[in-house]
Amino acid sequence: MDADAQKRAAGEAAAALVEPGMTVGLGTGSTAAWFVKALAARGIDVLGVPTSLATAELAQGLGVRLGELGQVKSIDLTVDGADEIGPALSLIKGGGAALLREKLVWEASKRCVVIADAAKQVKTLGKFPLPIEVVAFGHETTALRICDALAECDLGVAPRLRMKDGAPVRTDGGNLIYDAACGRIEEPAALADALKSVTGVVDHGLFLDLADMALVGTPDGVITLEP
Repeated sequence: MDADAQKRAAGEAAAALVEPGMTVGLGTGSTAAWFVKALAARGIDVLGVPTSLATAELAQGLGVRLGELGQVKSIDLTVDGADEIGPALSLIKGGGAALLREKLVWEASKRCVVIADAAKQVKTLGKFPLPIEVVAFGHETTALRICDALAECDLGVAPRLRMKDGAPVRTDGGNLIYDAACGRIEEPAALADALKSVTGVVDHGLFLDLADMALVGTPDGVITLEP
């Protein structure tokens, strides 16, 4: 299977975990889209909580009933993709610029399942640039503080403002994204704490101790990983 087929297989495997009546967190990105499509194809009654406007539009178009975080009592299961899956199911997410809403939904969920193709599994996080969501006001100053936080973790890299079509990328919440090409993140927890302490940083793409299981599509089929 090529990468897209692996993503589809992982998404379909995750959809099989959903039971009628569940409230389900709907992730963002190309792999999560396969999950949403597979879930809709099952035709069971569930309530979806989307992590982005794009996912909400996709799910609504497929007939999935939607609710909003804060209006539901709890989320039974969230299924979402990842840009990297490291040891103990540590993750880098945010390539689709939805990391804040994704993390809010993940942390409100009883169970979280990450889905991905085989290329996303790595021995050490960091090859994929780490997304960092910041408020737009004074973001240049925030970027300097992010540099200091990275340096504290022995990461001598400068974050770059994410651009598209000549303009800064805006999240659904109106924030900006900086990407830090760390290379290798030897101590993800320490970096997560350092970034979170920076005024102006809304959140970062390190998802640690959140995933309960990973379903990874490979050329030989879908494999299950646990922390």
